[in-house]
Amino acid sequence: MTIWIDADACPVPVRDIIIRASQRTQCPLVFVANSPLPLPTRTLIKRVQVPQGFDVADNYILQHATDKDLVVTQDIPLAAELVALKICALNPRGELYTPENIRQRLAMRNFAQEMRDIGQITGGQNKFADKEKQAFANALDRWLQKNKPCTA
Repeated sequence: MTIWIDADACPVPVRDIIIRASQRTQCPLVFVANSPLPLPTRTLIKRVQVPQGFDVADNYILQHATDKDLVVTQDIPLAAELVALKICALNPRGELYTPENIRQRLAMRNFAQEMRDIGQITGGQNKFADKEKQAFANALDRWLQKNKPCTA
């Protein structure tokens, strides 16, 4: 079992939470990004730097993650593909993507993109604050407990 992180847009506090959870559970991590990331050097942490390009990191994750793994991503199209492959996907705000909610998330994402394209929406998501960090940490802990990871 491995936790994969779509790392280019992953908030730093989420990375820190994941690293602490990995140390506690001895679960391996793979951070996938198209730019270098400042990460601690530990045996359980692997960095994969993919070339620049549209969906290169997403495609790498899709090719390597298994149904025993967890993928942390805020990329909704990637999450939709993972859910279709029966791979667990969790966003940095603590929401687990499921077959029941992924279509709505995709529709909302596409609608928001259309509104941005015509200038009707100019802002992004709300600020990532303590509430979101706590929600993510709780969701990650629930997933780790349910899946009895890597601990000796």
